[in-house]
Amino acid sequence: MHALVATVVHHPEDARILHRQIRALLDAGHSVTYVAPFRSCNVTPWSELTAVDVPRAVGASRLGALRAARAALAEHARQADALVFHDPELLLALPRNRPVTVWDVHEDAAASLLTKPWLPKPLRRPLGPVVRSFERGAERRMRLLLAEEGYRDRFRQSHPVVPNTTYVPERPPRPPGTDRIVYLGQLSMARGAAEVVELGRLLRPHGVRVEVIGAADGETRQMLRQAQQEEAVHWYGFVPNDQALRMISGAMAGICLLQDTPNYRHSLPTKVVEYMAHGLPVISTPNPAAEALVTGRPDGHCGTVVPFGDSAAAAEAALQLRSDPALRSQFARTGHAIAREEYHWPVQAKAFVRRLEEWVLGIPGAEQEPAAPRPTLVPRQDHTHLGRRHDSGLSSGMA
Repeated sequence: MHALVATVVHHPEDARILHRQIRALLDAGHSVTYVAPFRSCNVTPWSELTAVDVPRAVGASRLGALRAARAALAEHARQADALVFHDPELLLALPRNRPVTVWDVHEDAAASLLTKPWLPKPLRRPLGPVVRSFERGAERRMRLLLAEEGYRDRFRQSHPVVPNTTYVPERPPRPPGTDRIVYLGQLSMARGAAEVVELGRLLRPHGVRVEVIGAADGETRQMLRQAQQEEAVHWYGFVPNDQALRMISGAMAGICLLQDTPNYRHSLPTKVVEYMAHGLPVISTPNPAAEALVTGRPDGHCGTVVPFGDSAAAAEAALQLRSDPALRSQFARTGHAIAREEYHWPVQAKAFVRRLEEWVLGIPGAEQEPAAPRPTLVPRQDHTHLGRRHDSGLSSGMA
């Protein structure tokens, strides 16, 4: 099977797209052409796949990226068995003649409009119904994969869920330490960037460092640079997921300080599972899914939940962890055990690959849960375009 994977919004090294889904396809013996903004993000693509470069859709500047994506998809769809795309914007760029097409739904697109700083406020709510109508139209014309159980209610039909889980080591590399806490993931005001910075200011006098690993949107970038200059936080910017996970190992805790916004009420932040997987206690705001996982399970707590917008409470939780090694160890053990048992990505990887294979083969009943047994599907050998690359490793997708 040959899969054409596309994004113009996400970083080319996005954990779900590259390190989980594309990695799963390659490991299963399938071939991949990946349309993504490699040059815009200064990324060298993996040699195992065919890379097609397009501009990145950033803020209000999206038309050029969509035009380039339309041209790239029209060219490469002819040789693909499946087209998997990851941005709702790409609904406007799909070629007329295309293979089995799958929209991997990462977020509540309509709800997320309320937190987009580049979108004029008067347009945010009126555009919500427009996005919902696009979603309803999409499920009539293509396959959908959902990243969260909570997304099911947005759609009229039943669609399979491939949760955004992570790789969980058999045992954490290091026990939690005492001198740093970490934030992993994209930064924005809605994701708690201001609270993270204030937390860093509160903890610095106590000798606890706040490390921030992730890219930031334009609204928060200057704030983070200023906090870095003050040594309130140590901001590393975007780091590929596999390297970032090694960086968080041994921290005292992982923080998730999402604000109370509609886009985050239905989803479990992947960073929470990643903290647990690497033996870090969690400090989280009461996002419903995160709270249920961190403090709502009968088999034990793996961290502390603090009120929305309360950096002081988060600092108090961090200092309590530093002063109580037994509590740190208990949270770490419980979190890792839960993650290993229920959130280990290789289990989901098999289901993801199997689902694509079933759709490509047109197996009846492939929409039903659980999925049918995995068929045998060998990689196609007739994709001569796999060897065509410029010296940089990129083929041009520019319109």
